[in-house]
This record gives sequence, structure tokens and C-alpha cells, in this order.
Amino acid sequence: MTITAPTAPEAVHVGADELPWADIGGGNKLRLLQIREKEGLWIVENIFQKGFDVQTHKHTGPVWGYTVSGAWKYKEYDYVNRAGSFLYEPAGSVHTLECIEDDTQVWFHMYGVNLNLDEEGNVASVSDGAGTLAAYTAMCEAQGLGTPNVVIGD
Repeated sequence: MTITAPTAPEAVHVGADELPWADIGGGNKLRLLQIREKEGLWIVENIFQKGFDVQTHKHTGPVWGYTVSGAWKYKEYDYVNRAGSFLYEPAGSVHTLECIEDDTQVWFHMYGVNLNLDEEGNVASVSDGAGTLAAYTAMCEAQGLGTPNVVIGD
């Protein structure tokens, strides 16, 4: 069997400077790299400042994370994610992200949704790829960054 280039799907490349960083407050930033809504896939990259916390949340699907620089941890665990750290979170995991160094850069490859929990463990809100795309696009446009060229699939 011969596989020829015209029948193979093409790779998609987005350069480092092609997607803007949206300011989410306090010097913290977000960019959405890819979303495949039907698959439940969303890939984000963040820059967090020391003291930034993400609300306690439960993942309905698996998550992979890679720390590019800085350091962060989950309040529920002792380990620290530093530059070069890789993290796998199984579906159903619950935790509270806490940034412990300025300019911490990390990306997350997620499936499913984040169920954001209140102090009693009740679902307070839901975050997913489609909602993140809408919020990221709105922030970019409001901040004069234009409409981002997020990789969007089926």
C-alpha cells in the first residue's frame, strides 16, 4: 500500500507570536491554542504571577500539563511543578492550583470540562473549550489584540 501526500491530512502550524496573550488580570495571561469541541479537547497556555489561584475544580476528562518556566502547585499536594515538569491528571481529579513564582508559564491539554467548586464542594460554574474560546476571543478583541487565530477543529 502506498500513501501519497495528497491523501494525507496536513499538519497545522501556529507560530509562537501568532496567538496573542490575553490579560486576565493581575499580570496573569491566557492564550487558547486549540479547541476541538466535538472531542471535548481544549489546549490552553497560561502565564501566572505568584499568588494567583485557580478555583478548586474537578476534571471530567484527563488533563496533561507541562511547565515551561516558574513554579506552581496544587494546594492539596506537596509536590511542586517547576520548569520541565510534566503532569498527568486522571478524569475525576479535584484540586486547587496555586502559583508560587512570578511569570510561571504552563500549558494544559484537557478533555471534558472543569467543574468549578464552591467551598462546600458544590458546582459553582463550568469551564469548557467553547466557553474558553468565547471568553478568549472577547478579551483579545476588547484589549485591541484582534481576533485570535485559534486552531479550531470539529
